[in-house]
Amino acid sequence: MKKILKIDSPNDFARFVDAPELHPLVSIIHYDELPPFRHSLNNYGVYGLFIQRQFPKDLSYGMKTLQVSDASIIAVEPGQIGGLEDNGERISLSGWVLLWSPELLHGSELEHQIERYQYFSYFFTGSLRMEPDEWLCITQLLAQMRQELAAHEDSPSLRSILLAYLHLILEYCNRIYLRQLSEEDNGNSDLLKRFHDLLQQYFRENRQLSQGLPTVAYCASELAYSPRYFGDIVHKATGGTAIGYIHNYVINQAKSLLMNGHNISETSRLLGFDFPHHFTRLFKKMTGLTPSEYLGK
Repeated sequence: MKKILKIDSPNDFARFVDAPELHPLVSIIHYDELPPFRHSLNNYGVYGLFIQRQFPKDLSYGMKTLQVSDASIIAVEPGQIGGLEDNGERISLSGWVLLWSPELLHGSELEHQIERYQYFSYFFTGSLRMEPDEWLCITQLLAQMRQELAAHEDSPSLRSILLAYLHLILEYCNRIYLRQLSEEDNGNSDLLKRFHDLLQQYFRENRQLSQGLPTVAYCASELAYSPRYFGDIVHKATGGTAIGYIHNYVINQAKSLLMNGHNISETSRLLGFDFPHHFTRLFKKMTGLTPSEYLGK
């Protein structure tokens, strides 16, 4: 069985790295102040920003390996799995971690806005690369936010202040994300984003339970392309096939369900497979392991 650190609350990670606990719904950790700690492969039940000068190599994010730059940010959201499994090694890092519970957002304007921040998505498999002035601005905001937590007890006014800081930090991150997108092929990036958004919507609305797995023909039609032309564009943008992209997305969802305690049969049904052995076959094809072997690894 993989060693998975369940981060159901922000302070679960703070306790793992022996950092101070400042608030039940928010954790702000300054790595530079900590003694060496172990790697962890994390199953997130919270939102988070990892703002670091350097990251360990071979970090996983869903089924993929992250492409991480120096002085950059990795964003995570509830339901995602990522990190590096504990191998006994102790490491020292430089930078900050900001984790917050979805509960902090309840009833706020930010609760409705957060889905527009695309850098939280599994679709975005890089990191947000900061310029020196952006590093300074974001880390100063984190230091000020931590001072607020240290100086004041929890209250509605404190939570309003925390949300204001959080919103500003997320807007800085979004500006970095949009700048990176503009440096890429805008046409292909936009199509892949809409493709990914379509898959998210399909499973969010549980269409797989009545319609089965999404097909290339369905996705092409929804995005106003012929299946052949759609497949050509996806291949040009990713080097892979459209059906391969769909299968990657499905298996990422499967891994999250399995890690959250669903058995193979339940996972198969929740993802829209007709029979569990069809799910097992695809999982083996995509990962090289059966679901049982993956859980036992």
